[in-house]
Amino acid sequence: MNTQSFHHRKLEPDSPNPWSGDFDFDGSDRRFAFSRQSSFHQSAESHTPISIISNDSKKPLLSRTVSSINIPPNIYASHGSDIKFRDSSSLSSVFRGVMSGNKQMRRLFMLISLNVAYSTAELCIGLLSGRVGLVSDAFHLTFGCGLLTFSLFAMDASREKPDRVYTYGYRRLEVLSAFTNALFLLFMSFSLAVEALHAFIQDESEHKHYLIVSAVTNLLVNLIGVWFFRNYARINLVYRKAEDMNYHSVCLHVLADSIRSAGLILASWLLTLGVKNAEVLCLGLVSATVFFLVMPLFRTTGGILLQMAPPRIPSSAWSKCWRQVSSREDVSEVSQARFWELVPGHVIGSIALQVKEGVDDWPVLQYVHDLYHELGIQDLTVQIDYT
Repeated sequence: MNTQSFHHRKLEPDSPNPWSGDFDFDGSDRRFAFSRQSSFHQSAESHTPISIISNDSKKPLLSRTVSSINIPPNIYASHGSDIKFRDSSSLSSVFRGVMSGNKQMRRLFMLISLNVAYSTAELCIGLLSGRVGLVSDAFHLTFGCGLLTFSLFAMDASREKPDRVYTYGYRRLEVLSAFTNALFLLFMSFSLAVEALHAFIQDESEHKHYLIVSAVTNLLVNLIGVWFFRNYARINLVYRKAEDMNYHSVCLHVLADSIRSAGLILASWLLTLGVKNAEVLCLGLVSATVFFLVMPLFRTTGGILLQMAPPRIPSSAWSKCWRQVSSREDVSEVSQARFWELVPGHVIGSIALQVKEGVDDWPVLQYVHDLYHELGIQDLTVQIDYT
C-alpha cells in the first residue's frame, strides 16, 4: 500500500536560528516548507507534522534539502567518507559494476575494449607506414572511446545513493554523459560537412584503398555495438529513466560511426564507377543524417541540464494550476513557481505563495500539493508568506 506523509516546518520568532545570520533571516520571518513523501510499506501510525529543526528524538525524512535549514547529522548513511564520489571514480569500482551482472555495462565494456584494440592497431600501422589518414582516424576513435568510457563510468556512479555533498544523488551523471555524446556527434557532423566542402573546393577525388579497409573494419566493430544497444536505435525515444538517455546516446554514437564508415565505403565504390564528386555527396549525406539523428537527444538533455520546465506537461496545465491556486480566497498571490526535471521521470517544483494573515496554512499546503501531484510533480516545496 502506498502511504503518504506530509511534513512542514514553521520558524517561530523565539526559536534559536543558528543559520539566520548566514541567510539574512530575522526573527520576524515566517516561512513554511512543505513536501510529500511516498513509501511502499503500510504504516499503522498517523502522520503528523514534524518540525525539521527540533530538539526531540524524532528525525524527519527529507525529500529534498532546503538552503535555510541544517541537514540532520544522520540523514545520510556514512561509509567511511562523506564523499562517495572518490570511490565511484576508481577503476576498481567500475570493474566491479561491470562484473556485478549489469548486462548493458558488460556490453559497453566489451565494445570499448574492441574499439581500443582496433584504434591501437590502426595507430601503430599508420605510424609505421606513414599514413596520416590512418593516424587521424585512430585519434578520432580514441576520443570516441573516451566518451564511451565516461558513459560506462556514469552508469556505475549513478547507482550511488545521495550523500552530504550530492544531496540529489548522482543520477544526473547519465544525463551529462548523454549530452556529452550528443555534443561530440554534432561536432563530428560539422567536421564532416567542412571536409565535404573542402573536397568540393579542392576537387579531391583520390581513391585511398587503405582508408576503405579501415572503414570496413570499423563498420564491423560498430555494428556489434549497434546490435548490443538495438533496443535504443530510435530517433525520438521516450525516456523514462536517466539510464535510457545514456543507453540511447551510446547507441547513437556507434550508429553514427557506422554511418560514417558506410559513407566512406559508398564514396569509394562510386569513385570506381567514375562518379564525380562522390566523396562530397557521401560526406554531405552522412553529415546531414548524423545531425538529424542527434538533435532530439541534444535538445532533451540540454533542456534537463538547463532545468527547463518538463516538456511532457503542457503549458496550459501549468497555467490552469496557477489560476486554481490564485483563485482561492485564502491566497493573495502566487509570487513564484518553478518546475524542472532532475532526471527523466523525476520532476521537482518550488512555489511561493502570499497568504492572508491569520489563515490556517495547512489546507492551503495540502491543496497545492495534491493539485501539482496530479501533474506528476514528485517533489514539491511550498513557501508561504503572510500579507
